[in-house]
Amino acid sequence: MRYGEIRQYDVANGPGIRTVIFVTGCTHNCKNCFNGEYQDFNYGEIWTENETLKAIKYLNDENVSGLTLLGGEPMQNLELIEIVKKIKSEVLKPIWVYSGYTFDEIISNEKRCELLALCDVLVDGRFVEEQKDLKLKFRGSRNQRIIDIKKSLEARKVELYDI
Repeated sequence: MRYGEIRQYDVANGPGIRTVIFVTGCTHNCKNCFNGEYQDFNYGEIWTENETLKAIKYLNDENVSGLTLLGGEPMQNLELIEIVKKIKSEVLKPIWVYSGYTFDEIISNEKRCELLALCDVLVDGRFVEEQKDLKLKFRGSRNQRIIDIKKSLEARKVELYDI
């Protein structure tokens, strides 16, 4: 797996100050994607154990309220399953994941659902330029939803996250 960046402090991709992992590689090709260069699966550096340890160190900072996974497309980088398991074994903070796939598309795929279940909040749906809204909190277009993963998996239907 490759990544474009590990941001120690980020305030745009979930509540509070978050550590953010930007994976690379995405086939959605959303028009005017804000991370167009991260769509290339060959862009960025190869993820190693050192990056996992760096993320854990960042997350252990008392100022950091959680981890966010985005990219690229996290659900097309399923090496994240083992990485997130390792992080969760060391740090107990909420994990947000952004995906161009919808909740239903994710749960219909066993491996994607496995990654989903390791996280707490999903921002789902492809970015749609025609529905872009700069006033939205933590998402780029009106079709995207902020979903409580645990409640949704239990109910087997989308339960929105209360911000």
